[in-house]
Amino acid sequence: MKYRKRTNRRSFIRNLGIVGAGGFLAPGMMSFASHPGLSISTKNKKPGVALVGLGRYSTGQLAPALQETQYCRLSGIVTGTPSKEDEWMKKYDIPKENVYNYDNFDSIADNDDIDIIYVVLPNSMHAEYSIRAAKAGKHVICEKPMATSVKDAEDMIRACNDNNVKLSYGRMAG
Repeated sequence: MKYRKRTNRRSFIRNLGIVGAGGFLAPGMMSFASHPGLSISTKNKKPGVALVGLGRYSTGQLAPALQETQYCRLSGIVTGTPSKEDEWMKKYDIPKENVYNYDNFDSIADNDDIDIIYVVLPNSMHAEYSIRAAKAGKHVICEKPMATSVKDAEDMIRACNDNNVKLSYGRMAG
């Protein structure tokens, strides 16, 4: 039997070049941004990712990994904690116009610097913010579980299809 070295989540994220490995990403280790059929108008730049929710996982793993990716970049944040805004803007060189809260989230539709929304919120909020991101015309990566009900998952898929954006979910590699 041939032994295959297992990789941990952090090294997988770095090697893949994007956070997570869900939906249409995984088997060939293809990055979200270079997936055939994924149409992101990048104007010769790496696609911008906005993290929605700046908890432990975003802070400790996703944001640092996005600093090392080849195919995308951290370009925005959405937080309900105003005190995190300045810290994140300084640490990750995020311009003020790419910082959102949950009240002005829908205006992210007007920001061409953000192509992908990564939803890293409590499970009960995944469907709402994934749907809102899709309606804003942004591709969506949703942390697992994708949804808390079949109906919510179907609504998320429908919203992405209706708005011609891709939906993926982050999951543990291995």
